[in-house]
Amino acid sequence: MNQTLPAQNAIETVPLGADEFDEMDAILDELRSRYDETPQWEFCEGFMAALICCRRPIAPSEYLPVLLAISIEGDADESSFATQGQQQRFLELWTRRWDEVARALDTEVESLDDAAAYQPEVMDVRGAVAALPEAERLAMQADTLPAFGQIWALGFMYAVEAWPEEWAPPRDKEAVKWLNGALDAMVALTEDDTDTPTLSFFDENGPPSLSVKRLNTFADAVWAVYDLRELWRNFGPRVPTLHADITPGRNDPCSCGSGKKYKKCCGAG
Repeated sequence: MNQTLPAQNAIETVPLGADEFDEMDAILDELRSRYDETPQWEFCEGFMAALICCRRPIAPSEYLPVLLAISIEGDADESSFATQGQQQRFLELWTRRWDEVARALDTEVESLDDAAAYQPEVMDVRGAVAALPEAERLAMQADTLPAFGQIWALGFMYAVEAWPEEWAPPRDKEAVKWLNGALDAMVALTEDDTDTPTLSFFDENGPPSLSVKRLNTFADAVWAVYDLRELWRNFGPRVPTLHADITPGRNDPCSCGSGKKYKKCCGAG
């Protein structure tokens, strides 16, 4: 199956609605039926945020195989989309969400409560389970449930670790502090929330599912995404170091290893 990947920003930005996020989840579920390491959307959302902040623009043809293990060589293997239509629909929704996130990160906001602020699409799994009927809730007690924002942060750091050279510290000392502080905030969110839950993120009347500390850690991580976006935009892509070839002197041994002098070997022309 040919994998035609659209250029980023090629599709008019229309924010995704709840039904369209559900559609993305359904496509990922279908992919997971044939490739069980296909991540959940929350992981994809974090991965996307890292790519948008990345120092070098990374093309879909490079990052989609890392995220979804899809075939880009036209082979219809177990990790490919089921149909060309499914692939194109996923990429359309993906690109629209990408544009929406990029626009939010490029908008100056004073508070994360601002309607224009970046709002990661995350789930409160523990809150959802806590709201279940008692019998269903007890049946899931043995399951390890992710903390709020944890899967999003893991997706973000997965992208960072996939392209470590693009996240290498710059030479500027202040920028290094900025970079390390932002990444530390994201790493903190990859950890579990072990404090006593006292808040419900999506429903103020819902059962407590996260701690005040976790809420603050999540906010710090979202602000960290803003910081990283600004940091790398200020520095721009890395400039490759060019190494000039050193030409041997005429009486030096030739660099080809022949044992002859350069002037009687490769330099004889």
